[in-house]
Amino acid sequence: MISTDKIKNVCLLSHGNAGKTTLCEAMLFETKAIERKGNIMDGNTVSDYDSEEIKRQTSINSSVIPIMWKDHKINLIDSPGYFDFVGEQIQATTAADGAVIVVSGKSGVSAGTEQAWELAKKNNIPVVFFVNKTDSPKSDYDGVIHQLKETFGKSIAPFTYPIKDGDKFTGYIDIVTMQQKDFTEKEPVYKDIPDSMMSLANESRDMLLEAVAEVSEEMMEKYFNGEQFTDEEIRVSIKHGIKEGSLVPVICGSATEQIGIHRLIHMLYEYMPSPDEVEPVVCTDAAGEIVEVKADSGEPVCLQVFKTVVDNYVGKMSVFKVLSGTVKKDDTLLNANKGESEKIAKLYTLCGKKQTEVDSLAAGDIGATTKLVCTDTGDTLCSPKKVLKAAEIKFPKPVLSMAIVPKAKGDEEKISAGLAKLMEEDPTFKVENNKETKQTIISGTGDQHLAIITSKLTSKFGVGVDLIAPKIAYREAIKKKVKVEGKHKKQSGGHGQYGHVWIEFEPCESDGLVFEEKVFGGSVPKNYFPAVEKGLQECMKQGVIAGYPMVNLKATLLDGSYHPVDSSEMAFKTAASIAYKTGLAQADPILLEPIGVLKAVAKNAYTGDIVGDINKRRGRILGMNPLEGDITEVVAEVPVSEMTGYATDLRAITNGRGSFDFEVDHYEETPRNLYDKIIADAKE
Repeated sequence: MISTDKIKNVCLLSHGNAGKTTLCEAMLFETKAIERKGNIMDGNTVSDYDSEEIKRQTSINSSVIPIMWKDHKINLIDSPGYFDFVGEQIQATTAADGAVIVVSGKSGVSAGTEQAWELAKKNNIPVVFFVNKTDSPKSDYDGVIHQLKETFGKSIAPFTYPIKDGDKFTGYIDIVTMQQKDFTEKEPVYKDIPDSMMSLANESRDMLLEAVAEVSEEMMEKYFNGEQFTDEEIRVSIKHGIKEGSLVPVICGSATEQIGIHRLIHMLYEYMPSPDEVEPVVCTDAAGEIVEVKADSGEPVCLQVFKTVVDNYVGKMSVFKVLSGTVKKDDTLLNANKGESEKIAKLYTLCGKKQTEVDSLAAGDIGATTKLVCTDTGDTLCSPKKVLKAAEIKFPKPVLSMAIVPKAKGDEEKISAGLAKLMEEDPTFKVENNKETKQTIISGTGDQHLAIITSKLTSKFGVGVDLIAPKIAYREAIKKKVKVEGKHKKQSGGHGQYGHVWIEFEPCESDGLVFEEKVFGGSVPKNYFPAVEKGLQECMKQGVIAGYPMVNLKATLLDGSYHPVDSSEMAFKTAASIAYKTGLAQADPILLEPIGVLKAVAKNAYTGDIVGDINKRRGRILGMNPLEGDITEVVAEVPVSEMTGYATDLRAITNGRGSFDFEVDHYEETPRNLYDKIIADAKE
C-alpha cells in the first residue's frame, strides 16, 4: 500500500488531437512501466483500450494510468478532449489534485484548452501546461506562450525553452536549473546553455523569477531589492505558487520523440500537491452538518465513486477515490446517498483495462471494486460509524435529443436493457419514453456522443438502431365561437340508438376541456350530462387539423332531445363526438407549437452571429445580459421544432466556445405556411 504523502493524482486534459494519449504512453515508457510505446493508429495504447476508441482513433472514456517515479505513485487520469465527452473530463477533474493541460505546439490555445482551464479552476486544482508536438516544423513555442499569457494571465511562466537545429527539435533549456538538455546523442545529457541562446534564457529566467516573486510579499520585497533567491527559496515558492494558482508552469516537449517527458514527470513528482496537501473535501454528516474531510489514512473510511463502467463480462465496476481512511477488501460500507450497505468483495488498482487485485488502499489513492448493488456515479461509501456524504458531482444537461428506431422488429427489450446500462455508466446520457409521441428519446451532449451510444448498442448488446429527429408535440385549438348540432340516430331492430345535443364551442385559457351545461326544460336529462362530457374528453385527444391533442376549449351543452327507450350514454357520447368534429372544423382551428426559452452564452465576439442564427430559427430575442469576462448571455424564445441540431451549430458559430440551456416554456400559434408539412408528417 502506497502512503498518502507519496501519491499524486493528476488528470490529463486538452482539446482533441493535442496528444494526451500519446503523452500518456511516453510517460509509461519513461517510467519503464511498458517496454514499447503503443500507437493510436495501431490501437494498442494502454489508456485507449475500448473497441470504440480503437475504431475511431480517439479517446472516449477517461482511464486511470498509474506510474511510479522514485518512491511516488502518480495516478494519471487520461480524459477525452472532444466536447461531447465533457462528462468524462468532469469525472477526471473530480478525482484529480492537479492537471496537465496539453497544448499542441502547432495549433496553440483552442476552445478545448479554455474548457480544460475552466474545469481545473472550477475544481480548484493547480495546472501545468505541456506544449506537445514541439518537434513539428510548424510548431511556434513563442506564439503559444503569448497565447497562454493573453488567455490565462500573467501567472503563465515558461519553465523550459526549446532548442532547434533548423527544423529539428534537439533539446531544451531548463529555466529553473539554467542548463541545456541535449537529445542529439545516444543518451540525453545536460550541457551549458549556448551563447547564442543566453539572452533568451535570461529573459525567460526573469519571467520565471518575476512569477516566483508574486508568490509572497517577502519574495516580492527581495525581488525589488535585487537580492538573489536561493535554490531552496525558488523550489518552495514554485510549489506554493503552483498549488495556489499564482504560478502556472509551461514545459515544451514531444511525446513522440520522448523529449521533455522526464522533466514533466519530475515536475509532477516535485511540485504537484499530494492528497494530504490539498484543501479538505467538504462533506455533510448524518445530521446534515458541514464537515471537512482530510486525506488521513487513520480516519474512518470515506470514498466517492467518480466513474462507473458497465462491462458484459466483468459486470458493473465502480471507480473511486479514497477521501479518508484505509479501505480494505471485505469491508462493509454504508452508501450515504442511498442508506444501503455495500460489501467491498474485491479491491483493484487499474492501469487502463488491466486490473490488479490489492488488499487495501490508503487515503488519496484511486481504486475500483465490482458488483456493488445500488451504488452509482457520485455516491459516497463510508464507515457506518461515521456517516459522511461528499457533494454530488454536477454534470451538464444533455443538449441534443434524437428518437431511436430499431432496425429489426422485436429488439425493443434488448435496446431498453442496453440503454439502461449505458445510462448507468454515463451521467450525461438520458433516455425518455415519450408517451405522447410514442418514441424513445435519447439525449446527450452532441452528435458524436449519440453516435457512440448507438455504436455501443450494436457492439455490446447486438442491436442495430437508427436515429431520427423527434416528433414535435404540437397542439390544436380554435379561435372562433360556434354553436353546432350533434345527432346520432340508429334503428336496427329492437332498441335503437338516439342522442341529440346542441353544443357551443369557444376558446378559453384552460389547458384542457372546460365543460358547462345550460340545458333548460329537461331536453337532455341530467344523467346524460357526464356521457356528453366524457365523449368530448375522448375527442380532445385528437384535433381536426392533424390529429394533435386539442387544448384551450370550452364546451357548453345548451339543448338537445332524447328518446325514452332508445337514448343511452353511448348514444349521447356519439352525439357529442359528432358535434365536436362538425363544430371545430367551423371554429377557425389552429395549430400550436411548443416554444422554449433559450439562454446561449458565449464571448461578445460571437454575439452577432448567435443573434443572426436565432432569427433564422424564427426566434425572438428577449434580452442580452452581460456576464463576467467579455461574455454575454443571449436570451430568446425559439420554437422547439427549430432547435434540432442547435448544439452542433452553436459549436460551429463559436468555435466550440459557446454553451446553452433550453427549456420548453409555452405554446404559440404556428405560422400557416408550415401547416402542409406538419399535416403530411402527422399522416406518416
